[in-house]
Amino acid sequence: MATTISKPDRTTATQEFLHNLRLLPRTLKEAWFRIGHTPESEREESQATFHNLFLHIHSVRVHVRTLAPAFTLGLGLIAAASFVVLCITGVLLMVYYKPSTTLAYDSIKDLHYVVFTGRFMRNIHRWSAHLMVVAVFLHMARVFYTGSYKKPREFNWLVGLALLVLTLALSFTGYLLPYDQLAYWATTIGANIANSPRELTDALGISTWFDPGGFQKRLLLGANFVGEDSLIRFYVLHVFVLPVLLIMLLGVHFWRIRKDGGLARAEEPMGGPAEWGGSMKRVFEPLATKTYGLMALVKGRRPTVNRGPENTVMSWPHLFWAELAVFMLTVAICLILSFYSDAPLKELANPAVPENPAKAPWYFLGLQELVSYSAFMGGLLIPLIAWVGLALIPFLDRRPGGEGVWFGTPGERRVAWQSLLFGLLTSVGMLAFTVNFGWLRNWFPRIHQLWIIGINPGSILVLLYAGWSLLVLKRKDSVRLAAVALFTCFLIGFTVLTYFATIHRGPNWQFYWWPSQWPVH
Repeated sequence: MATTISKPDRTTATQEFLHNLRLLPRTLKEAWFRIGHTPESEREESQATFHNLFLHIHSVRVHVRTLAPAFTLGLGLIAAASFVVLCITGVLLMVYYKPSTTLAYDSIKDLHYVVFTGRFMRNIHRWSAHLMVVAVFLHMARVFYTGSYKKPREFNWLVGLALLVLTLALSFTGYLLPYDQLAYWATTIGANIANSPRELTDALGISTWFDPGGFQKRLLLGANFVGEDSLIRFYVLHVFVLPVLLIMLLGVHFWRIRKDGGLARAEEPMGGPAEWGGSMKRVFEPLATKTYGLMALVKGRRPTVNRGPENTVMSWPHLFWAELAVFMLTVAICLILSFYSDAPLKELANPAVPENPAKAPWYFLGLQELVSYSAFMGGLLIPLIAWVGLALIPFLDRRPGGEGVWFGTPGERRVAWQSLLFGLLTSVGMLAFTVNFGWLRNWFPRIHQLWIIGINPGSILVLLYAGWSLLVLKRKDSVRLAAVALFTCFLIGFTVLTYFATIHRGPNWQFYWWPSQWPVH
């Protein structure tokens, strides 16, 4: 049988090159989008998600409740979008910034007054940092009040708490970089909070051979005072170490959302409508009771078993348009705030001229208020109790029910309002009492410091909140309601303390109704 041999191509290399050059726009588009055009079917929309590095962390389909603004409020996306804005503006600021105690302040002044749009870029960086901190706190509250930490999402709750710590650390390390008076003394206050265990070791007389507070302070600053070592250390943490860790944990956080079956939602009847061919249609009712794998038949079910495509739409384009809208909203908020409010820049840092009042960054002012009563309790023990308590919530509240619904447990909304009122009254009452009557040191000047550490307004508030939570546990016979009571009390207490230290604490940490009443130097 004869074999047909194709004739050699007579096209010259020059002609081939020109032909490829004419096809360049189409071939670039095909290489970028793979399918070569905008997705037009469910299959192509799925491929657009699978084949994209940035989109493949999403599932192909998304539940309609996930897209409901009233459910998530877009808080997680706002936090992530703020971080993206921080990275972009941070890189631009790094072009002009010089991490040296002799040059840092002048470089910020150049950004502020000389570099074109430098002040505006710094403003955007500042406001996106504040927005990220607020969004992360509110996102944590949203996850808690919708019961979205329950099985199988316990691990992702812990990842979220780690992201909260990294967010605060990222914002705090950037606070020193301008190296003005505000930055210097705010960092000094933060370092003193890290040094808070020294109060206990000094009271016990063991600081000479056991000094964890001093170790924490030196680890943070690189020395016993804020200086060149501190600035370099904060700069490296701020621009490299912490962003890398945060990006890694963000990847794990998003990945776990998908592996856990998407965002938490209430159980729904099977067989509802789903998007097929651009319209909502009825789908089959899944009847699976076991999980089948390639290796073996295993006990139990994955989160997605018995959850068919009912009440879902394609992620492309619905979810991606929603994410783009939230990102644009975040950018718009940062731009508007940056246009009307400049980032502060005070005089060059001077260790010999302390700020009065010297205040920590606003998100640490609640702790500074507690530290003013007891450094050890306010700076270490109470924050540690709060963080460990948050971490244990998914492992103590194991009863299913109420997931994916705001205040989904019967009686939960009522307990939340009662706890808000209790937390508000106790925190405001405690602050009013200390302002008017002082505390143990004012009454007994010679009292031993251990009494101050053990009995102070911060420890009293913690005991009151714990007692209220135990009362709810006994009366309602529900771990979830007890957790709601405790979480709400701590949340409102932290908010009240932060507000009080921000507005009503003036020079020498004295009480003033308004900053306009501060004495003029």
